[in-house]
Amino acid sequence: MNLKIKYESDKIGKSIPAPFYASSGAAGMDLSACIDEIIIIKPNEHKVVPTGISVALPSNEYVALVYVRSSLGFKYGITLSNSVGVIDSDYRGEIKVSLVNLSDKDFVINPGDRIAQLVVTPVVVPNIQVVNKLDETKRGDGGFGSTGK
Repeated sequence: MNLKIKYESDKIGKSIPAPFYASSGAAGMDLSACIDEIIIIKPNEHKVVPTGISVALPSNEYVALVYVRSSLGFKYGITLSNSVGVIDSDYRGEIKVSLVNLSDKDFVINPGDRIAQLVVTPVVVPNIQVVNKLDETKRGDGGFGSTGK
């Protein structure tokens, strides 16, 4: 599977790192902040950060998913405003990352900082069948916490 990446900025690969896999076992490629000046995200504030790239997935059998880097969430309380960003196969615009600061301290993003990761995965598009009844299971309609802590 080939993923076409277009640089939306002439800074990519120069002052801003191009997307890359940080290790041979990494599932996601790191995306960097393609900005000219620092961005400060205050506590409980949302900011959209451009990455300077766009992608073309080969077909609707794939989706690109944007996740926050785990170190940002764990160390600094920075996460995605929408939990996971979905890049559909027919989207050709620049990938932008909507971040939110859940901590009580300002968070600074510098030009070129790694802010997210992009994971490409297959998509299953099911045939929809509307039914009057679903198969019975032991769990049934037990919701949140119904299987234990």
